Amino acid sequence: QVQLAESGGGLVPAGGSRRLSCAASGRTLSSYATGWFRPAPGKEREFVTVISYGGRVSYYAESVKGRFTISRDNDKKTVYLQMSSLKPEDTAVYYCAASMGGGSRSAEYDYWGQGTQVTVSS
Repeated sequence: QVQLAESGGGLVPAGGSRRLSCAASGRTLSSYATGWFRPAPGKEREFVTVISYGGRVSYYAESVKGRFTISRDNDKKTVYLQMSSLKPEDTAVYYCAASMGGGSRSAEYDYWGQGTQVTVSS
């Protein structure tokens, strides 16, 4: 079992930056690819980004590419999401999730955090 806890959400002005953290407890997070998702119209959870278990490979949704950066520190069992040039449409609850495989579909992920709210004001 892996327990995930997100933090770092809050109110951010448009154009601003915010760093989210996803801290793991239980089994080591270093065995899992870790992704970030957020709700979207018509979807339960929209893929944002994912990083491989070793941290060498990452993928991003087109909507955040060039603005968001995912990273991880396996010694600290934490994955980070650095968000920059934030837009009002980035407003959402952000969830981190862990998967043995990793991908863009939420169904591929076995463990989920409770989410952290990010609100971008215009």
